[in-house]
Amino acid sequence: MQGIDFDEAIRLHNTWRRQFMNAFARGSYADMPLSDHQGCMFGYAIAAADDASRALPQFQALIKAHTRFHALAGEIQELSGNGMAEDADLMLPELSDASHRLANLFDELRTLQRDKRG
Repeated sequence: MQGIDFDEAIRLHNTWRRQFMNAFARGSYADMPLSDHQGCMFGYAIAAADDASRALPQFQALIKAHTRFHALAGEIQELSGNGMAEDADLMLPELSDASHRLANLFDELRTLQRDKRG
């Protein structure tokens, strides 16, 4: 698993999540790029991962969890934009859970990376 700085990836994704949550709280998130990982630097790190990393089941789970995180963020944005802010608010805990799932997967992959380095 070369070329992945997990600490930086976690930092970048947490920064993105905080920006989203702050924008959501202000009601000014309409221009935030939420889908297809646009604007999320972790998405770029995933795309740049080497083939050996991408083949790992844990990495595939990370990709799936990351996609789910952004799908939830997009759904929250859509609901709120359609006047369903209360429904959007109810999804925020799920978004937080998805974020924690990502962090756990980062940790698993970081451990694998350290074990390989021995």
